[in-house]
Amino acid sequence: MPVQQLSDLIRFARRHSPFYANLYASLTPDADRLADLPVVDQGEFWAANTLHDNQVLTAPLTEASVFKTGGTTGAPKFSPYTREEWREFVTAFGEGLVDAGLRPGHRVADLFYAGELYASFLFILDSFSHAPVESVRLPIGGGAPLESTVPTLEDFAAQVVAGTPTTLCRLAEHLIAQDRQLPDVELLFFGGEALFSDQRRLLAAAFPNAEPRSLGYASVDAGLLGRPVPGPDPRVHRAFTPHSVVEILDETTGEPILEAGRPGRVVVTSLFRKLMPVIRYPAGDRAEWTDTEAGHFRILGRAEEGVRVGPVSLYSQDAQAAVEEADADGRVMGMQLVVRRWDGRDGLVLRLATAPGDDDPAGLELLAKEIVTGLYTARPLYPDSMAAGFVHPLEVEWVRHRDLVVNSRSGKLVRVIDERPTA
Repeated sequence: MPVQQLSDLIRFARRHSPFYANLYASLTPDADRLADLPVVDQGEFWAANTLHDNQVLTAPLTEASVFKTGGTTGAPKFSPYTREEWREFVTAFGEGLVDAGLRPGHRVADLFYAGELYASFLFILDSFSHAPVESVRLPIGGGAPLESTVPTLEDFAAQVVAGTPTTLCRLAEHLIAQDRQLPDVELLFFGGEALFSDQRRLLAAAFPNAEPRSLGYASVDAGLLGRPVPGPDPRVHRAFTPHSVVEILDETTGEPILEAGRPGRVVVTSLFRKLMPVIRYPAGDRAEWTDTEAGHFRILGRAEEGVRVGPVSLYSQDAQAAVEEADADGRVMGMQLVVRRWDGRDGLVLRLATAPGDDDPAGLELLAKEIVTGLYTARPLYPDSMAAGFVHPLEVEWVRHRDLVVNSRSGKLVRVIDERPTA
């Protein structure tokens, strides 16, 4: 599917998609700029994008690959690609892999997840296959037993391992527990979730010669979002021009942000998808421009990776910053926020993972106190709410990385777990 002109895509969507026809009903017929269009409402989009009596698609579902997506709402939805759209998708993403560091002849292990209509394993494998440089591809999968994955990586002397940060960390923990390393690995290509400094320490212990790098920024619902920008910060990407247009919008006013350093929500328009048009679609992430002239932006995390504990709002980045400030020795290898409710009040538990062999209860207790103190200092509303009897004191729960909860379908770390009763 060739890339469309924005004005042509808008006209096509208005003519063939009942959802977009209704969304744009109040616009003039010549509305052809992004600024003329409303941002898609996620709830309305997926309410209309159903398996039966679909109002979003522009044609009957007669030729497509269908993938499952959680979107940004958590409930699985379905996102179809025609064969031409899929080829365009993986070819463009494959070109970005060279920016990430892929070199001719690299032996690449794909540890993303497959099956149950999940796209990442096939998407990454096809992207490597369509990359402009040759590679040797090892389709191992994220669900394979680590006991068989490690020998395969060793037998083929894999130089690149691709997977979610959570999968890569679990592999690293397995190696460390066996007092083993994989020195042949040069690159750890991660995607699907952010990679934090605590995870980098764990990876460095198992892959001493490897550099973690983002393999790109994409999702099955939003499509192409950002290709890697070489440099020290793997969170920095640039739009897949001309395949997509990325906007960063003010989270309160919805106005486009044009200056660097000001966070907002990511909205994307895909110019190569016609079966399921994606026009000013919220990607579910927060970001900020780092170089507006070059179109570089830094991903700041999932928009929904925050939690409300009583009257207190916290982002997972808040807790991550407190951990990094207190953990000078690099003992923390992973983190989750767990929200619970007991005795009529909310409470927050920081679930922190340490490396195998790190068994120092007194030291960990002291570190926990420093982390809690740091988070109280950064978010004074929390201790104020404690004093008022609105929330329980923060607690720290020490675990191993394998104990952190992951999404059973994608293998991604669940950053925020809400265990409060719903009834």
